[in-house]
Amino acid sequence: MENPYQESGEALHRRAQEIRKKICVMNSAARSGHTGGDMSEADILAALYFHVLRYEVKEGGLVSWFDQFILSKGHGVGGLYACFAELGWLPERELLTYLKDDSRLPGHPVRQKLPNWVTVNTGGLGHGLPIAAGLAMAKQRHAASKGDSAGRVFVLTGDGELEEGSNWEAAMSAAHFELSNLVVIVDRNRLQLADFTHNIMDLEPLDDKFRAFGFEVHDVNGNEVDKIWKLIESLDHVNRKPKVIIANTIKGRGVSFMENVPAWHHKFPDEDQLKQALRELEDA
Repeated sequence: MENPYQESGEALHRRAQEIRKKICVMNSAARSGHTGGDMSEADILAALYFHVLRYEVKEGGLVSWFDQFILSKGHGVGGLYACFAELGWLPERELLTYLKDDSRLPGHPVRQKLPNWVTVNTGGLGHGLPIAAGLAMAKQRHAASKGDSAGRVFVLTGDGELEEGSNWEAAMSAAHFELSNLVVIVDRNRLQLADFTHNIMDLEPLDDKFRAFGFEVHDVNGNEVDKIWKLIESLDHVNRKPKVIIANTIKGRGVSFMENVPAWHHKFPDEDQLKQALRELEDA
């Protein structure tokens, strides 16, 4: 099974920009949302869904997944919904129901709302990586029993989220059980809630921490979409090591007045800001 799109270059860049536009429109309409983190992850989501993840879309919008994805930074669900709309799985008009009563689009991913596309409920930070490790182990053992290759499990964490100790317990387990099909992607935008991560809880040296836990470690510009998928395709999934990609990103990426501004962790664009944001994203 392959990714049904396998896009690259300018086409993939435009996907990421369209995802960002949808984020801005959706959050502005909702008058809420974690806009900064939604924007920083857009290139990562575009690379995964439009080039990397192996899945098949069947009749009625059902998806058969060989690889799976978990959004551990569940507050960044706006980016995920915008990606689903860019895929054509969600009608764009439904994005305008984000955070409304009885909407299928609550403020964190909920599998019961979108069972075809959301792997697990997330939002309590530090939960996604432990679940992903268990899922990767299950895939490995099932594949071994059948004599097949194992599907990969990708999990996207926030960097502030790595202050949760449950991540490091899961990292120990992933290395111990040699989960070479597990790929952790850290949205390393260096901001959380109300300040820079180094002022709240310094994570450095982050790469050495993951190496000490037995991971194969890679760094990439997380806002250059072609570099992301090329790195993922180069990974060695038979070397018995789980993988981590530290994706260096800019919070609020693509909109001048949002970039690297702590206030945009949880803020929405007003009418004038929305117009400016859409202009900048269209021109970039």
